[in-house]
Amino acid sequence: MFSKSKINEPGPKDDAAKPAAPAAPAQSAAPAPKPSEFKASAPKAKPPASVLSTDLHITGNMKTTGDIQVEGTVEGDIRAHLLTIGETATIKGEVIADDVVINGRIVGRVRGLKVRLTSTARVEGDIIHKTIAIESGAHFEGSVQRQDDPLNSGSKPVAPKPPQG
Repeated sequence: MFSKSKINEPGPKDDAAKPAAPAAPAQSAAPAPKPSEFKASAPKAKPPASVLSTDLHITGNMKTTGDIQVEGTVEGDIRAHLLTIGETATIKGEVIADDVVINGRIVGRVRGLKVRLTSTARVEGDIIHKTIAIESGAHFEGSVQRQDDPLNSGSKPVAPKPPQG
């Protein structure tokens, strides 16, 4: 029975079981590593997106494994997990992200697994994607190309050339 309660210890019911067995201090020591395991999983929780405000003007490239929400102006390339371009934002450069949501203006290439142009989007450049959604009212000038791996296709055009030659 004690082994069954050890299995169930992570739940709140085990806290009730601990007072029932105060004579076993070894059991109270065993749950201590389990809460630390929960603490270890807490840093894995995704932090909120970094927000670049409307009055911010950045010149240079940005790279993160997290999420970025741009409301200001960026002159340079951006690489992120989730990139949200706000209605007031202007990006002049290449955008690479798993998910790209465009509400503002991009002048440059867009690469993403999921690309979404909302009704307020203005894109001047090519879009390379796995899936795309373009809402009515979005402005887009450029080409659209579907690829299974749009994030790493920058090196793929070099690879096919040797087999052809």
